[in-house]
Amino acid sequence: QVQLVESGGGLVQEGGSLRLSCAASGRTFSSYATGWFRQAPGKEREFVAAISWSGGNIDYADSVKGRFTISRDNAKNTVYLQMNSLKPEDTAVYYCATGWAPSGSVARVDKFYDYWGQGTQVTVSS
Repeated sequence: QVQLVESGGGLVQEGGSLRLSCAASGRTFSSYATGWFRQAPGKEREFVAAISWSGGNIDYADSVKGRFTISRDNAKNTVYLQMNSLKPEDTAVYYCATGWAPSGSVARVDKFYDYWGQGTQVTVSS
């Protein structure tokens, strides 16, 4: 079992920045890929970014590429999502998720990930 807790969400003006954290506890985190997803009101959950266990394989949704950066610190069992140049359309609940992937793969689909956090709200005002 892996427990995930997101933090760092909040209210920010358009153009601002936030850094989300996803802290893991339970089993070792180092062989797990981790992804960030988001869900806006009335919309389906969508992929944002993912990082392999080593950090060597990273993927971003086109909508956030160049603005968001995913990183991880395995010594701290934490994955980060640095979000810059935020837009109102980035407003959503952000979830982190992790899945067993010792091969270094990442994925954009929900079913790849076994464990999910409770989410943190990000609101971007115009």
